[in-house]
Amino acid sequence: MTVDEYIVASPDVARPILRRIREMAVVLCPDAHETISYKMPALRQGRVFLYYAGFKHHIGIYPPVKAPAELVEALKPHRGPKGNLQFRYADGIPYDLVERVILSLHTEYASGAASAGAESRQ
Repeated sequence: MTVDEYIVASPDVARPILRRIREMAVVLCPDAHETISYKMPALRQGRVFLYYAGFKHHIGIYPPVKAPAELVEALKPHRGPKGNLQFRYADGIPYDLVERVILSLHTEYASGAASAGAESRQ
């Protein structure tokens, strides 16, 4: 399955939101590659650092955001039981917050990749 096929197969209400998140992610993380992982659209840069999915009542974004603290606090109303994010259609999608999530997950991954590379050179 491709990302395009995933979006077409998603609930009607999810399609334009998934397209917008996809566009944002591609622009914000130009060195990342789109893929399907765990049957969801994902972005990979060495490893997958962002998953997003459309459901009947919400958009899910994974994995949980751990930093910065002010973003973690802002995301509290959108946290699911395991810390993953759930943006309910009925509440509107806070795209500015989604953008911050994408950047945070990318930064967290990139800093981890950079540290791993530095350790292997020592």
